[in-house]
Amino acid sequence: MTPRRIDVERFDPDGAGDPDGSVFGLPYTAEESSVVLIPVPWEPTVSYGRGTAQGPASVREASAQLDLYDPELAIHGLARPWVFGMHMLAEDPRVRGWNETACRLAAPIVEAGGVPAGDPAVSRVDQLGAQLDRWVCDAAAAWHARDRIVGMVGGDHSTSLGAIQAAAAVHEGLGILHVDAHADLRVAYEGFAHSHASVMHNVLEQVPGVARIVQVGIRDLSAAEARRIADEPRVQTFFDHALRAAAGQAWEAQCASIVASLPQSVYVSFDIDGLDPSLCPNTGTPVPGGLDFGQAMTLLRVLATSGRRVVGFDLVEVAPPPAPASGAPGPAQQWDGNVGARVLYRLAGAALLSQGARDPA
Repeated sequence: MTPRRIDVERFDPDGAGDPDGSVFGLPYTAEESSVVLIPVPWEPTVSYGRGTAQGPASVREASAQLDLYDPELAIHGLARPWVFGMHMLAEDPRVRGWNETACRLAAPIVEAGGVPAGDPAVSRVDQLGAQLDRWVCDAAAAWHARDRIVGMVGGDHSTSLGAIQAAAAVHEGLGILHVDAHADLRVAYEGFAHSHASVMHNVLEQVPGVARIVQVGIRDLSAAEARRIADEPRVQTFFDHALRAAAGQAWEAQCASIVASLPQSVYVSFDIDGLDPSLCPNTGTPVPGGLDFGQAMTLLRVLATSGRRVVGFDLVEVAPPPAPASGAPGPAQQWDGNVGARVLYRLAGAALLSQGARDPA
């Protein structure tokens, strides 16, 4: 694609973002933008903390206070990714409705620690999950067809499947850069096949256009998942402990090794719990360890400047804390959304940079 520059005179990047605008306070429509973001508020099968269905809204709300000059990408000619247009679509009320129904059915099952697969309620939740996948895939495919970079903002990690299906349909031999604390390779979890813990298993089984999954930061997994990693040639995992053991090697060099494992076309699936949990304390399944913020930003920058094309991405599992009993939420309540918004801006910038976007002269 050729990223489209928008009318910058309509926006002052040095002023406050418009809280009534789209993501990052930008005033641009989806039609005007190079990057279109699809919010997917979905969390029926979350198995520990809840709140990721509020992730898209929390990221969007916090994003208006970001400064939009990127000094790290500036070195490579893209200090102002926003000039190519970014827009987050409105949430579809149908998705909210499906989520409410599925959450109601799933809640007693999750509370009980799961039931056998085939239970009618489990089957119905999985059916609703498959319906969601089709909706996400169709929504993303429509914007791919219009030559946009498509990002998806979840929601729990199961929401990534439809977005990956859409990207793989137009980019055969797709690679997935999967940043996460968890391997997400379970066949099912607590009975649910359409689980946040099963998304990469489902990608391997259902998306033949994906040639490789490269996982980074993994530190929580089952023995069965470890066997799958060892036996599956399409999966390469850079475990958190191995990255720490190689700490004597410059992080940039480690990033280069990670990126070298990927094919030419890359989709980034970024679970916020891949970061140190001090950066995402309210995510549903936080795990000690993980990447610090600078490491994550460097990884995305190295990917963007490697000669590969970032053709799509998602950000999932961002969850705000419970709303305060009284008064408006303050910066402490927006911390998870704040961090998520900064990851999202770099994801968009990395995709644009990888596809040839540079600052206007």
